[in-house]
Amino acid sequence: EKKYEEVKSLGLSLDMSRGKPSADQLDLTMDMLNVMSSVEDCKAENGFDCRNYGVLDGMPECKKLFADILDVEPKNIIIGGTSSLNLMYDYLNQCMYLGVTGCEPWSKQGKVKFICNTPGYDRHFAITELFGIEMISVEMDEFGPDVEKIAELVKDPMVKGMFCVPKYSNPTGISYSDEVVLRFANLKPAAEDFRIYWDNAYGIHHLYEDKQDKILNILEECKKAGNPNMVYIFCSTSKISFPGSGVSAVASSVENIEYIMSHMTVQTIGHDKINQ
Repeated sequence: EKKYEEVKSLGLSLDMSRGKPSADQLDLTMDMLNVMSSVEDCKAENGFDCRNYGVLDGMPECKKLFADILDVEPKNIIIGGTSSLNLMYDYLNQCMYLGVTGCEPWSKQGKVKFICNTPGYDRHFAITELFGIEMISVEMDEFGPDVEKIAELVKDPMVKGMFCVPKYSNPTGISYSDEVVLRFANLKPAAEDFRIYWDNAYGIHHLYEDKQDKILNILEECKKAGNPNMVYIFCSTSKISFPGSGVSAVASSVENIEYIMSHMTVQTIGHDKINQ
């Protein structure tokens, strides 16, 4: 705290934004704005007119794109709007007030707790703080978070979930080892409605040709371990093309996807299909 106060006293005004493309990077994808010039250009491969209402879970081509990025099936995908952070907020909100796949809403169960890997992503912490969720710190090393400690913490039925960035993790850049991912998939939480928010924000964002980390498919490993519903995977195109008009996605088990869709049909007619 003393060091923190010393830095504050310097009166610096620095832009600490991460992942914010320069104008040169944004210019690389300008041609994307010119791909539609006729009615036929607005038709999906199944003939659907993208200018109209409908297709709650996203255009089929877009679902295939994200399925390829996340190494899952299109049936496991829902396409969202510009921000994956918005999806994370939205689904945590659903867990709090509508419950998780038939379970009692978290808000009616008592003081909810979340595991927070430290160092971690400030936006994740901000969401949990906003909802009044108690945060429990778990330290990270070069292989990922302390899974031994996590395995102990999830024995508490009020520990309902955790946020994590498994690949090129904020802010250290480490990627989870196979052992860490397998331990995650094989967790035995006391809470049936425990969920991992697997924020795969940098799934294909390799910076160096000679260092392209590959992590195990958490959805597949959870299925093998008998925990098919335990994880939501989030991602977006925000660091790929235009972050101001990207497309986001969530992947999960078919049961989770169907449950999420049952709420979405009340919430929206569908996200921006022209953008998709």
